[in-house]
Amino acid sequence: MHARPRYARSWGVLAAGAAVLVTATTVGAPSNAAGSDSHGDRHRKHSRYEKIQILSFNDFHGNLEPPAGSSGRLVTGHTATGADTTIDAGGVAYLAKHLQLERQQARKQGRHTITVAAGDIIGASPLLSAAFHDEPTIEAMNKLGLSVTSVGNHEFDEGWKELRRMRYGGCIDDGAGANNQNSCAAHRFKGAKFDMLAANVKWSKGKHRSLLPSYTIKKVGDAKIGFIGMTLKGTPDIVTAAGIKGLTFTDEVKTANRLVPKLKRKGVKAIVVLIHQGGVPAQQSYTLPNGTTTQVNPTYDYACSQGGSLIAAQSPILPIAAKLSPEIDMVVSGHTHQPYVCKVKDPKGHYRLLTSASSFGRLITDTDLTYDKVKGDIVRTSVKGANLPVTRDVTPSPTLLSLINTYENLVRPIASKVLGRISGDVTRNDIGEGEQPLGDLIADAQLADPTTAHNGKTAQIAFMNPGGIRADLTAANSPYGEATGDVTYDEAFTVQPFNNYIVSLDLTGQDIYDLLAQQVTGANAGSHKILQVSNGFSYRLGSTGAVDGSVTLNGTPISKTATYRVATNNFLQGGGDGFGAFTKGTDVYYGGLDIDAFADYLQAHSPYTPPTTATRILP
Repeated sequence: MHARPRYARSWGVLAAGAAVLVTATTVGAPSNAAGSDSHGDRHRKHSRYEKIQILSFNDFHGNLEPPAGSSGRLVTGHTATGADTTIDAGGVAYLAKHLQLERQQARKQGRHTITVAAGDIIGASPLLSAAFHDEPTIEAMNKLGLSVTSVGNHEFDEGWKELRRMRYGGCIDDGAGANNQNSCAAHRFKGAKFDMLAANVKWSKGKHRSLLPSYTIKKVGDAKIGFIGMTLKGTPDIVTAAGIKGLTFTDEVKTANRLVPKLKRKGVKAIVVLIHQGGVPAQQSYTLPNGTTTQVNPTYDYACSQGGSLIAAQSPILPIAAKLSPEIDMVVSGHTHQPYVCKVKDPKGHYRLLTSASSFGRLITDTDLTYDKVKGDIVRTSVKGANLPVTRDVTPSPTLLSLINTYENLVRPIASKVLGRISGDVTRNDIGEGEQPLGDLIADAQLADPTTAHNGKTAQIAFMNPGGIRADLTAANSPYGEATGDVTYDEAFTVQPFNNYIVSLDLTGQDIYDLLAQQVTGANAGSHKILQVSNGFSYRLGSTGAVDGSVTLNGTPISKTATYRVATNNFLQGGGDGFGAFTKGTDVYYGGLDIDAFADYLQAHSPYTPPTTATRILP
């Protein structure tokens, strides 16, 4: 075994202040692991308290293999010019090994340990997991010892029925890979061995019943700890409407606070919230050697405390954390893919820990706390945490490597297929007012997709949401040995991993103006979402949307009263990402999958040369 690397820990130490799935299984070391002392008073003092370790992560997104590029790096510091210094991190076999090492160290120190997560364990996954409906990722989580997670928005990517199958097991009759997906390819899928919680995901008919359990009670040594799991209330705005039909997503604070008395009636006072909602570290200033300052990216061990660094004020987790019951001892968050370990005040003005471990298995949050067995509660002043990098300089878990190898062999016929060639990298870089070369390519592919033709009408304009473009398309070789510039199905799928459908619909010119305004107003006012558009469509972007009269189709200004045939994905068609104007569409028709349209377009336009200047979204 390699020596375990240690990085400087920035600990967040707290100031003073202090449903239904129940497991009696003890997690961690034996109850006497804290040791004993022959002196009676010291023995009683030691036996009253239990040392606990909570290991947590979030937003794994099926990244079984080490993620590549910027998705597989962590910022460790900055150079004299303000550039990031980084380390490579992530990969489930390395994650499993680091968890094992942390647990071993905890046990040597007399701490009991449990591993938890805060959602998006599956969904938006690379092909190695997605080709098998994310069954490999659930199996990997079973093997690395995850005990409980909340659900996130991406757990609903294939709908709530599929989410329940992830939890309870079973197979899908999907044609054994006919559509590039194959359920139970290696063996019958048995589901998650860990608890999946969805306290604020209720059946619309009978809102008191949740889709999955609301909380679980875990025995960690002699301690009883209650975990409440939730996704963000805004999940319906960022998932496909059909996948959550019949469900209601309730307020995070009200949901959690109503569960606190239930847990207390069961004798549980130590409570942790796992929530798939998060924050963003505030901008960091960095002083260069010449005395000037610049803004830099936060490091993986970003810690915030009173009087020091902070989470940005507009972060959606802050009002939630501020209103959660003071009986809740700490909050493990996610969704924003950011690293932080912070102190935030509860409603009584006392501090409690708020953590997030970036994404893709690159970080683990190690939280240490003391449990008072007499009071049956966590000693709030004892809670401290740090983010630890999942480096790749340890011996990876052979168990997880074996799992990866099994599915790599099964996916190879699909993944290695060459679709076409590109003359250079096709990136998500902004080439003007939010236009991206890769966004142009995807929008053009959707426009050209023949499966959306309906009633003699073909699409005239296509729109793509930028958040659905998950990776750059690079000319470098993939693991399948193709020539430089060749694009494999695996690479294409990594760009568009959601298996959304292309939908065509009629919109008026006014609807289109409304869409363009919703990029920078309403729900997107604070963080603009610039739609990627197809060739032939252009406009000038102003502070409140498209400049009046600037929107053209093939050089002709669109009429606000005319009707246009538009193609998009079913996520946007349902009003996702705050684009409610799409829901005004009429004569809606579902075509094929977005990945198929993308693959077909690459084959038909090989070699593809990306644009270098903006021609569609103009200042």
